[in-house]
Amino acid sequence: MSKIDHSLFDASRHALEEEYEICPDCGAELVMKHSKNGPFLGCANYPACEHIRPLASHDNHDIKVLDDSPCPDCGHSLVIRNGRYGMFIGCTAYPVCHYIVHDELEPDQEQAVGCPKCQKGLFTKRKNKYGKFFYSCDRYPKCKYSLNQQPVARICPECGWGVMLQKQRVGKAMLQCPQKACQHKVENQSE
Repeated sequence: MSKIDHSLFDASRHALEEEYEICPDCGAELVMKHSKNGPFLGCANYPACEHIRPLASHDNHDIKVLDDSPCPDCGHSLVIRNGRYGMFIGCTAYPVCHYIVHDELEPDQEQAVGCPKCQKGLFTKRKNKYGKFFYSCDRYPKCKYSLNQQPVARICPECGWGVMLQKQRVGKAMLQCPQKACQHKVENQSE
């Protein structure tokens, strides 16, 4: 049998072998630890020393100042920054001004559809944390009415609800009432 160096297969030891780091608080070794949020470096003298450090540091630095486009909130220049979640465009006057340019969703060709629940707001297209789109009232949190499909400003002929949902069924455009008690379906004649 050949002799195998088992220390090569110890992942936590191998990761820190090249960069042996010392705890700045107590002088002990920093070791790789694991939590529900992922791996991190922590002091070997825990719980006596509670020093921790993230394994990967995120450089929050400015990439380029955009002199030609001023901030709409305060008038300072905008800057392209590399942050924790990637690149974004924000105001140079941060932390006084918290303006960040968001990806504006393309406005749809249809007219604005009013919220039938509160009778005051309009539906806006939003994206959830998984990347799927939904439509909700723009008066949130006062009105929490939302729909998973695109609303159409048409009154349901069965129950009289103020909007119907645009759906595709077997290649045909259909309108369906979003009320669970009704669910009335109509063929869409507008297309």
